Amino acid sequence: MSPFWTQWLERLGAIDPAPFFVLSLLPYLGFLWWAAKVRAFPPLALRGFQLTLLFVAVTIAAAVVAQLRYGLLLADVDPLHGGAEAFLTLSNLLVLLGFQLRPRSSP
Repeated sequence: MSPFWTQWLERLGAIDPAPFFVLSLLPYLGFLWWAAKVRAFPPLALRGFQLTLLFVAVTIAAAVVAQLRYGLLLADVDPLHGGAEAFLTLSNLLVLLGFQLRPRSSP
């Protein structure tokens, strides 16, 4: 790999992703607002998308607990990581069921 690309990738890797994570919530909140206004949007699917925000909050809390209590990353504390991921599984299931069970419109 050329020195230019190596340096560019090293600089890119040094960027703190936290501000991008916070900024990514803005379009997601906009999506949730839009989905709540659209009558054709399945209510159960909307609840699943809203539950994704709870997953984010639980994951952040679990990461803090993993760091403070065990001195490890969340990915290294299986019970906390699995518990947090359970919220993502539940939200995905609600989204799936919401779109799967919605009434079909006739052409």
